[in-house]
Amino acid sequence: MKSLIKLVIISAFFLACKNSTHVKTLTTTIENTSYPTIGYLEKIDEAFYDHVPKSAKIEVIADGYVWTEGPVWITDEQCLLFSDVPQNINYRWTEEKGAVQFLNPSGYTGKDKKLQGSNGMFLDQENNLILCQTGDRVVARYLGDYKNPVSEFEVIASEFEGKKFNAPNDLVIDKKGRIYFTDPNFGLEEGSKELEFEGVYMIGTNREVKLLTSKWPTPNGIGLSPDSSQLYIANSNPPLFVSYDISEGGDLSNEKIVLDLQEALDKSISKQKPDGMAIKKDGTIFLTGPDGVFVINKNGNHLGTIKTDKLTSNCVFNEDESVLYVSCHELILRIKLN
Repeated sequence: MKSLIKLVIISAFFLACKNSTHVKTLTTTIENTSYPTIGYLEKIDEAFYDHVPKSAKIEVIADGYVWTEGPVWITDEQCLLFSDVPQNINYRWTEEKGAVQFLNPSGYTGKDKKLQGSNGMFLDQENNLILCQTGDRVVARYLGDYKNPVSEFEVIASEFEGKKFNAPNDLVIDKKGRIYFTDPNFGLEEGSKELEFEGVYMIGTNREVKLLTSKWPTPNGIGLSPDSSQLYIANSNPPLFVSYDISEGGDLSNEKIVLDLQEALDKSISKQKPDGMAIKKDGTIFLTGPDGVFVINKNGNHLGTIKTDKLTSNCVFNEDESVLYVSCHELILRIKLN
């Protein structure tokens, strides 16, 4: 009888998941059960399966948001933080409790209007959370802790040559503590633009802001090779994934188009342009873009795609790279890797 009751409960849960658009509510109250899944794997090269097992499932671990972004994994807490950008709220997800509100506000701290919250996030060498705060148009450091959140921030950089940034979007930090970030126009309030270009910047350890390039009209995602010798930029329009060599002083050289994603964009369902990325210790790149996550080896070869067929914005690994977490429109996804 107990087995029969257990079977009925599990069946009811799966039926609820199928018919519900709020998986996060269910997963916070029912533990040790399977998550709903979406999508499929699209292999181009057999080496794709060195990273993503053939049996991998794309699990929906939370949903019901407006536009998820900026996932970051906190190893000490075994939790995922992510942004719901239009709602100006950050969430904290754990296996035990699911997703709960973490920071509100997260990226626009004013009171007079509703602007976008935080976008990209990254941890520095001291485990401090560094955020691109789109609404406040700054790069900032979170001053609270991860167990007792409070929306208090310290501005690290807010302007270049006396002019406010556009809308800091995504960032990455090298081993020296230097912050690299993109500054497109996404989410910028009409009539408030002060700079004449969209830039990619480096903030030095002395907090001096250096413009690295203003060539790209919509710089979006950003990443670094494991040895910090190469900088990667995902530009939205045109949809290009490019790389540069970085000198000790932070100057860029040897520009290279790693992937032109126009054809993939034209064929896509979601029409999502190149966005955020996560880079493994062996140099393999997981790049979000048209309909999913592109897996690219360190030589620039596209090995295959984790297909969501949805707008897919960013991704991050856990500490041993055995799990990939993905922000995907209204969802947060999880894929267990090799």
